Amino acid sequence: MKSIVIHAARDLRIEDREPGEPGPGEVAIAVKRGGICGSDLHYYLHGGFGVVRLKEPMILGHEVAGEVVGLGVGVAGLAVGDLVAVNPSRPCGQCSYCQQGLQNQCAEMRFYGSAMRVPHIQGAFSERLIASAAQCFKLAPGIPAELGAFAEPFAVTLHAVHRGGSLLGRRVLVTGCGPIGALAIIAARSHGAREIVATDVTEFTLELARRIGADRAVNVATDAAAMEGYKANKGAFDVMIEASGNERAVRLGLDVLKPRGVLVQLGLGGEISLPQNQVVAKEIEIRGSFRFHEEFGLAVDLINRRRVDLAPLLSGTVPLAQAEAGFKLASDRSKAMKVQIAF
Repeated sequence: MKSIVIHAARDLRIEDREPGEPGPGEVAIAVKRGGICGSDLHYYLHGGFGVVRLKEPMILGHEVAGEVVGLGVGVAGLAVGDLVAVNPSRPCGQCSYCQQGLQNQCAEMRFYGSAMRVPHIQGAFSERLIASAAQCFKLAPGIPAELGAFAEPFAVTLHAVHRGGSLLGRRVLVTGCGPIGALAIIAARSHGAREIVATDVTEFTLELARRIGADRAVNVATDAAAMEGYKANKGAFDVMIEASGNERAVRLGLDVLKPRGVLVQLGLGGEISLPQNQVVAKEIEIRGSFRFHEEFGLAVDLINRRRVDLAPLLSGTVPLAQAEAGFKLASDRSKAMKVQIAF
């Protein structure tokens, strides 16, 4: 089978790998679509992110959907020909965090396409994938693989919304309108947000934010003054979902959050400084949001029931043979939102 393998920054190769056979409780999947994630781009552009660095070649990818083509012994509920979204998260189920219901914090987590562990956990950007049947969520008739491949990033934002608390009737600020920020807008709307304001620095992403449900989208690079009104009376927003990882966005959020507002930090960035006096005086809660667990099933269910429209976020699709061109396109936030690879 052909796989997309990263060796070092800007060293992306298509290589032959052995697909293997499904064991007990496993299925073989012919991958149809794979979405290029921000973490995939970090490996491609920089060889890693933060302290996580590539130490050996690694198959990339974790946003995939495909067709079941083989069943191992003991598999029930799936059949050859089923189209499935594949959950890339494989918690151990045994550690203290898993036992507390915090599977996203699993001490022995094996997450597709991750260099956090050595040996690295190989990813899902291959023509064939062997996965546990428990990782496979059937797509409803008529739901194409390209929508199924959105389940993973959508689950990330559903977890962030959960971390923010009830959004029913709340005013929500989303900073950073890349793929995750855009999906956070959809997730917040589906959870009852009354008003959603989005900020970014490119018109391409902001126009898309308006199309998918933001009540207002502000370019803070060219019209920062547009946010001044939200600072009145100690702030206007109940919840902020910060998806950029940018210090300026965090500081803006602290200015416009109401007292006892919640800042959900979803975007990854470097170390930043915070105005502690402001956090204390307004009693702001800052909550991190990392991956997901049960939200993957919810994401698939919402997609299957057509309760959300994720199709506008798909900017382009490239064939496997042109994978690197897809990575380059996905790196250009002035032209692309989500780019997928067709296997």
